[in-house]
Amino acid sequence: MTDAPGAGAANSARSCIYLDHSATSWPKPPEVVDAVVNAMTACGANPGRGAYSMALAAARLVFESRRACADLLGVPDARDLAFVSGCTEACNLMLKGLLVPGDRVVVSSMEHNAVSRPLHVLSLGGVRVDIVQADATGTVHAGDVERAVRAHATRAVICQHASNVTGAIQPIGDIADIAHENGALMLVDGAQAAGHMNVDLAALDVDAYAVSGHKGLLGPQGVGLLYLRPGLDVAELLQGGTGGGSSEEESQPQGRPERYEAGTPNTPGIAGLGAGARLWLAHGEEWRAQEQRIFRGLKEGMSAIPGVTVFGPASDEPCVPTLSLVSDRMDCDRIAFLLDRRYGIAVRSGLHCAPWAHRTIGTLETGAVRFGVGYGSTSDDVAAAIAALTELLA
Repeated sequence: MTDAPGAGAANSARSCIYLDHSATSWPKPPEVVDAVVNAMTACGANPGRGAYSMALAAARLVFESRRACADLLGVPDARDLAFVSGCTEACNLMLKGLLVPGDRVVVSSMEHNAVSRPLHVLSLGGVRVDIVQADATGTVHAGDVERAVRAHATRAVICQHASNVTGAIQPIGDIADIAHENGALMLVDGAQAAGHMNVDLAALDVDAYAVSGHKGLLGPQGVGLLYLRPGLDVAELLQGGTGGGSSEEESQPQGRPERYEAGTPNTPGIAGLGAGARLWLAHGEEWRAQEQRIFRGLKEGMSAIPGVTVFGPASDEPCVPTLSLVSDRMDCDRIAFLLDRRYGIAVRSGLHCAPWAHRTIGTLETGAVRFGVGYGSTSDDVAAAIAALTELLA
């Protein structure tokens, strides 16, 4: 194959060149769309809320989707994966459910607002937050984390797996070892990693890992996952109906995953996420290789445009297929606007909900233009984007 997975279907379904996969994947694979529609039609009842055939079919759908996600992410017991509304809820749950006043946390300077904002709220209540600076490429160095963790007693180390601004992949395995050797928990925001990377949570040995469903995993918006290692006691954010354990009345059932899934589940979203996970299980190695090939062409081409600065790791270093750039000839918002209006190319400008990261790489005042490759992206898309930006900045 010369182009990305789903390229034919994607090109026929869209009216633009979509390079904003770091925000959300689009268009969705047909298998994902079919799974969502099936959940709303053939399996439209509430799972776990009845013993009739349709409710049982919905419960089976949720079970199978959870199992597929566990297989993809290297989780031995699928009950350790809770379905949530997205990675933001997952981050809030793992932070607010674990940290209490007096705790100290060490966190990287590249974090998304899904981590930085909950930490700000927790800091107002007495949690101490110490930030480890990443380098100019957005990469966090394990040695810097180790020095910070050893400086004072630490409850948790918090780090993204991959940057939504520069694409840098963080050394999570090494950082997890440092955290555990010093009696700390390892909490990870995996929004940009799952799908684009082969994520094996058993091998990484992390304590909690938040997952977005609608980005690399190709599911619909409004669904995500939180992995909690066996035995880790995390206070739930919500209390309510779980379809069982009602005899406990006021107390939330403590079993997994029900403890963290109060209320009617997003069955169509879960079905779509499960379909995306099954696609990655079947095609992951091939698809990731294609993504990286197309992304390398994008990075090399953009780096060669006069006046353009591309942020992130060097071309020969591993990263997820995301890059941000600035030009000394035109501001970022103008570039993104004209790429859309003149050329039909969808990208995102600004701070990407990650002001810490932009402060780290020196673009807090200007923002940057971000390009993200993913399912459906083609080498022709990349060539068109390079040509368009070259013409704009000539």
